[in-house]
Amino acid sequence: MLREIIYNEWFTVSIVLGLLSIALSKQLFPVRFNDFVEVLGNSKYLKIYSRDQKFIDGFDSLLFFNLIISLSIFGFLSYSTLVEPLQFDIVLFSKILFGVAALVLIKVLFERLIGSLFDIDKLIDQYLFQKTSYLNFSGFILLPINALLLYAVTPSKWILYISIGLILLVNCLGLITTFKNHQKLILNNLFYFILYLCALEIGPYLILYKIITNH
Repeated sequence: MLREIIYNEWFTVSIVLGLLSIALSKQLFPVRFNDFVEVLGNSKYLKIYSRDQKFIDGFDSLLFFNLIISLSIFGFLSYSTLVEPLQFDIVLFSKILFGVAALVLIKVLFERLIGSLFDIDKLIDQYLFQKTSYLNFSGFILLPINALLLYAVTPSKWILYISIGLILLVNCLGLITTFKNHQKLILNNLFYFILYLCALEIGPYLILYKIITNH
C-alpha cells in the first residue's frame, strides 16, 4: 500500500535528496537557476548557456540527479497503478534508479558519437543541450507531482495520464524550440536529422515499451 511507513520512508529520503540537489543548484548558480526556471516561456537560457557547454557541467549534473530520482519514483508509481501493483523493495528501486540513469547517459553518449560520425557535431551538441535542459525541467516538475501522489492523493489512472501528458508536452515544446532556433541548420542536414530522430529518439522508446509489455 502507498501509505505504508517503510514505503514512504524510502521515497521521502529520495524526494529530500532531489530537493537538496535543486536547492544546491540554486545556491551555487543563482543567476543561471533563475534563467532556467523560465525556459518554457523564454529562450534566453538556451541562447546564453548553450555557448558555454561542458562535457561535465555542475549545474546540469545537480538537476540531472533530481531528474533520475523523480523519473524513477514516477515510473514506479505509474507501473504500480497502470500495470500491476508492486510491493516496494529497495533493491528493485535501486535497479530502477540505475537503469534510468544508465539509459539516459548511454543514450547521450551514443548520440554524441552519431553526431561525430555524421559530422554534425555542432547541431547535435546544441540539440542535446536543449533536450537535456527540457528533460531537467521535466524532473523539476515531477518532484512536486511525486510528493502529491505520495502524500496527498491516491494515484489514479487519470492523474497519471495527465502527468505523463504534461511531461510529453514540455519535451515536445523543447523539440519545437530546437527546430525554430536551428531551422536553417536542420534543413541543411534534414536527412541526417530525420534519421537521427527515428533511430535515437523514437526507436529506443519503442524497444523499451516492447520489453516492459512483454516482461
